[in-house]
Amino acid sequence: MPMKLYVGDIIQTKKNHPCGGNQWEIMRVGMDFRIRCTTCDHQAWIPRVKLEKSIKKVISSAGDNSPANEIQER
Repeated sequence: MPMKLYVGDIIQTKKNHPCGGNQWEIMRVGMDFRIRCTTCDHQAWIPRVKLEKSIKKVISSAGDNSPANEIQER
């Protein structure tokens, strides 16, 4: 079962980005995720399976109260 990840969540990855940061903001969810490094603002597309394996922890979660999630549910 896939992890519950939402647009706006901040995640910490197991490995650091070349800029030295390891925190990413989720910009888009689905089969592929668009994530943005919170240190250098680099954006990347990554498949869900690969992202879920690289997550160390979810630092802050937008949860079910996110306006983006309310739009998707309608």
